[in-house]
Amino acid sequence: MLDQLILANDPVAGVHAIHAHGRGARIEIPAGWISVCWAVRGHLRLAAGDCEWELGSGQIQVWRDTPMQCRSGAHHGWIVATGPRRAWNWMSQQRESATLSELFPWQDRIRRDAAHLLSCMAREGARQTPEHDRALAVALWSSLHESQGELHDRLARCSGRGLARRQQMLVRLLRVRHAIRHNEDQRPNLAGLARMANYSTFHLIRVHRMVFDETPFEYAARLRMERAWRMVNDTDLPICEITEMLGFESQSAFCRVFKSAFGTTASEVRRGIDGLRTYAA
Repeated sequence: MLDQLILANDPVAGVHAIHAHGRGARIEIPAGWISVCWAVRGHLRLAAGDCEWELGSGQIQVWRDTPMQCRSGAHHGWIVATGPRRAWNWMSQQRESATLSELFPWQDRIRRDAAHLLSCMAREGARQTPEHDRALAVALWSSLHESQGELHDRLARCSGRGLARRQQMLVRLLRVRHAIRHNEDQRPNLAGLARMANYSTFHLIRVHRMVFDETPFEYAARLRMERAWRMVNDTDLPICEITEMLGFESQSAFCRVFKSAFGTTASEVRRGIDGLRTYAA
């Protein structure tokens, strides 16, 4: 069982696979590393900079470049594969394609093949050859790269001279979207998001719309309405409480925006009018 592991200044140039479980287990991942985190059971708490969030059971998270802390507050189990960026880039070069590809910040449900590979890499007491370990790591990279296909489509929309510049733009925008997604209770601070991306506010709005077809504010508003749908459709919370939790100035304002977004009222959704409970945000 891992209690605490600090990986800063680790001389090993490869990818570590760590299986952690138990209350208080914690990993400190340094800057310049790429990490793949899988919450096997329960929730995994992650923190990078001023942003903290939880990874739910069965979810996978790719994080890169900035320092990150992984920890659990209960007897939950999780696996982290992490290493310097150069180690992951070496894996990408083992593919038939000569183009250097990257893994981008990303979160989703874990695929079965990725879960199997992470389990094999982190299996306690496993005695494998270095060649076998490298083969597992390359297979994991390939699985993750395939899962990020939608992000590769977004990469094609990024501007910049050369692939490295376009990849840098996408990474910056994905960090901005991550910060918005995990601060749902707050109105986006555009100036702070622009500083995070090292852009001016005007440039951030422009390139975010260019790559994702929406501004940061439009993305935040869409997430808020998706959350509103789930709270109306999946809970019995009073509409007045939902209004307050989502930060609307009044219940009438919430109802007006809700109907504009979904074409029906919150009351009709709760009554199951026309099968509206099948809506998937």
